[in-house]
Amino acid sequence: MDTYLLAGRPVHRIGFGAMQLPGPGVMGPPRDRDEAVAVLRRAVELGVDHIDTAQYYGPDIANELIHEALHPYPEGLVLVSKVGAVRDEKGGWPAAQRPEQLRAGVEDNLRSLGVERLGAVNLRLLDHPSDDPAQSVPLEDQLGEMVALREEGKIAGVGISNASLEQVETAIELAGLVCVQNAFSLVDQHDTPVLDRCADAGIPYVPFFPLGSAFPGMPKVTDDPAVRTVAERLDATAAQVGLAWLLAHRDNVLLIPGTSRVAHLEQNLAAGDLRLSEEDLAELSAGR
Repeated sequence: MDTYLLAGRPVHRIGFGAMQLPGPGVMGPPRDRDEAVAVLRRAVELGVDHIDTAQYYGPDIANELIHEALHPYPEGLVLVSKVGAVRDEKGGWPAAQRPEQLRAGVEDNLRSLGVERLGAVNLRLLDHPSDDPAQSVPLEDQLGEMVALREEGKIAGVGISNASLEQVETAIELAGLVCVQNAFSLVDQHDTPVLDRCADAGIPYVPFFPLGSAFPGMPKVTDDPAVRTVAERLDATAAQVGLAWLLAHRDNVLLIPGTSRVAHLEQNLAAGDLRLSEEDLAELSAGR
């Protein structure tokens, strides 16, 4: 697989996202703990050196599984986490956007992963204004805390997630941004201005929902007729074509598809070997 620099370290362009390792609703233990551990070990065996996680996946569960499966961590493995939320007993995702909460989130990740420093940490911004006024924190204050954590050696780089172009520009200026995580896929390219800005600045862009939104009724890459046609022609899965399109779309795209099954993991990683022709790319882009 090709590589790209993430927080100053080269990583393969297909990594692994740990969100699907915990139980249903990203809460509690996995349905099959042995399989979850096997997925992580197989990922590293196949060259994955970028794992995306969060302490609030579970909570704690994803990080505990990563620690069990991979600690002591192989040299070159970049662990990336995110802060900005917590979990409640009902499975909700309450905001945790205040600077002291961001710091606590980083500390929780360090503890549960058993490391002294994280490769990068994304500040996950809110989808909607919080009902709690205390969670309406100026971005400059949040970035200031993230920079302080970097200067203390607890994180190697500051990322941002769910951010507008204006917020990305602010983070580049104030925090020396090392990655952006926003929604982007073949069927949802509204974030192209942010992707292009990142490409121009040499900043990795890590799309979540790379195969379309997970919410019911929203467009899915795997349902797209053009994707299905190209997949059949290449003897590949629709998901592999969707992932390969992202890799071909911009050189700075890093993927973190997640799964709780080894067979699915291997399919996802095989997308890195799928080469789309000019004809394929034109067919996939037609009418968009």
